[in-house]
Amino acid sequence: MKGRAFAALALAGVCWGLGFPLGKVVLRETDAAHLVLLRFAVAALAALPVILLRRETRALFRSPPVLLSGALYGVAFVIQFEGLAQVNVSLAALLIGLMPALVAVSARLLGEPVPRIAWAGVAAATAGAALIAGKPEGAGTPLGIALSLVSLLVFLGWLFVLKKTPPSPSPLAIPAVSMIVAALTVLPVALLMNGAPTLDLSPGAWTAVVGQGLLSTLVATIAWQYGSTRVSSAAAGVFINVEPVMGAVLGVTLFGERPGWPLVAGGLMVLGGSFVVVLNEKPTPPTPA
Repeated sequence: MKGRAFAALALAGVCWGLGFPLGKVVLRETDAAHLVLLRFAVAALAALPVILLRRETRALFRSPPVLLSGALYGVAFVIQFEGLAQVNVSLAALLIGLMPALVAVSARLLGEPVPRIAWAGVAAATAGAALIAGKPEGAGTPLGIALSLVSLLVFLGWLFVLKKTPPSPSPLAIPAVSMIVAALTVLPVALLMNGAPTLDLSPGAWTAVVGQGLLSTLVATIAWQYGSTRVSSAAAGVFINVEPVMGAVLGVTLFGERPGWPLVAGGLMVLGGSFVVVLNEKPTPPTPA
């Protein structure tokens, strides 16, 4: 059972990591808000059969935590990709490495115990992010870095709201509803920001949009929902770091991005500190989806 859960979490991290390079391909031809709208539209269409087949799944549309989690998920991606438009793939991916540290801080504020050694990891990850942001060397603008960090806080809210959702009738139910809610949330935001989206994209851009919608959105969300409910939070948290590593490697290998020493050193501090946090987090009993 745990082997399947770990495989699902690794798959989620890989799929989320693919979202950065795929997003850069689409951002050459459209803006960030429209990119997010298109990816959630693809994910929503793919999830629609799950909604239509089971009444129990449709009932989740009456659950405030499920609706809020879907809305936060969509907004978080809009902010993240507005930031991605102003930073390179490696920097955006490595900043995601702050998430396990943010989870630890939030858990402590909510009264959950956090080991002392975990705070050393928090400090290292925060210092690494400051090193990256303080001297990006062409890796991104201050606004792009700020938006990327704000998106992490919204994603953090999504993770905590997700814990408050009711029992799911199937592993596909909550992710499917979330896709619909996220798409409906992003739609007015994208229209207000940039008007109607252009559909006159190149085949390569459309391939990237479909890849983002199916892999980096729907599959990643389903895999995370499945795996994170079957292992401890510490074990699940480790796999968040698959995303920044994947994105950074692809940014350097596919996009020819040059990782200056602040990006390399800061990235190692972010990832190393985050691993300390999640590996020393007090395990919690897994709950079935």
